[in-house]
Amino acid sequence: MSKPSHIAPPVKATVHLGDVTSAAAGLLSVLAPAEPDLVLIFASPSTALPALAAELRQGLASGTRIVGCSSAGELSGEGYLNGTAVAIGFPARSFRSSVLVLDELSRLPVSRWMTGLRDLVQRFQPDPGRRLFGVLLVDGSSQQEEVLVATLDAALPQVMVMGGSAGDGLDFAQTFVIADQSVLRDVAILCLIETDLEVRDLIFDHFRATDTRMIVTRASPAERLLMEINAEPAAEEYARIVGVPVSDLSPLVFARHPLLVNMGGRYFVRAIRQQTEDGGLLLMSSIDTGAVMSLGLAEDLTEGFEAMLRDLPATPSLILSFDCILRRLAMEHAGLGGVIRDIFDRYNMAGFNTFGEQHGGMHMNQTFVGLAFLDPERP
Repeated sequence: MSKPSHIAPPVKATVHLGDVTSAAAGLLSVLAPAEPDLVLIFASPSTALPALAAELRQGLASGTRIVGCSSAGELSGEGYLNGTAVAIGFPARSFRSSVLVLDELSRLPVSRWMTGLRDLVQRFQPDPGRRLFGVLLVDGSSQQEEVLVATLDAALPQVMVMGGSAGDGLDFAQTFVIADQSVLRDVAILCLIETDLEVRDLIFDHFRATDTRMIVTRASPAERLLMEINAEPAAEEYARIVGVPVSDLSPLVFARHPLLVNMGGRYFVRAIRQQTEDGGLLLMSSIDTGAVMSLGLAEDLTEGFEAMLRDLPATPSLILSFDCILRRLAMEHAGLGGVIRDIFDRYNMAGFNTFGEQHGGMHMNQTFVGLAFLDPERP
């Protein structure tokens, strides 16, 4: 059966980055015929992204918005990827968008952000007959996601907002977002989008809390630095609890043994980014002195994930996906690359590996969040 003339689902394109001009041509061969109102693009290595965005700007209609970010890796129907660009186009026939840059993250101009967000909705004038949502891309080195998403939730309580923090592999050095051809740092970009398609938000992590409890006895929330656990140097105590020498601590160990905090009856991961020279643990989310943490235990990495996707009421035309880099490390270490590639292909997923995920007013780690665009013609 052909699709109704008014339904135009998102399209995705993936290219391997070598020559930027050739890569852009590959993306444009898919994006341009869709006549997109908005294009999201994620790429690594990040050095190619500005030039790639400039090539897309030349090949797309002048009104098309181009928004993207550097990534810690990409994902598509080919599985987890590196050295690629993944682009998603939202056809103007079924989507309408507006873009707001929330700048000076390090200064936290919350009042100005709230004014800008309310003005954005006022100008946008959402159609009550369409679904409204927001996509957030954040400079992953800003370390201000908690305040940012709380502000979004307060200013736009009626809008479902989700997204991810830009990455740069596992270097944790330089991340950025782009708007058209402009490279922006210390900012977040909110894309306010409405559509004719049915949409469903998705959230999944593969951990449960164990009975092992820890107390944060010294921390610097602003720096996301955990200095003491149980009145002992944080790295030493964490290594003792998980049963490895301090010298063996690595991103893979952190991915397999996360720290969990309970908020509102739900556990959220506070992922460890790296060990510091003075024996602390640098996290990917903030933590307060006095917080009670639980050690997480990994459960099946893919079974619950696929069950969540099977429960969707219709086959997705595409799932916009934000997946933590530490989840990717755990799955690759477990030899599940082929399994996850089949899932990504079957459910037409596209997105990037993040330094943090945002959903429902919360900033989290080691979690998958996504937005499924459902095809009403497919069971």
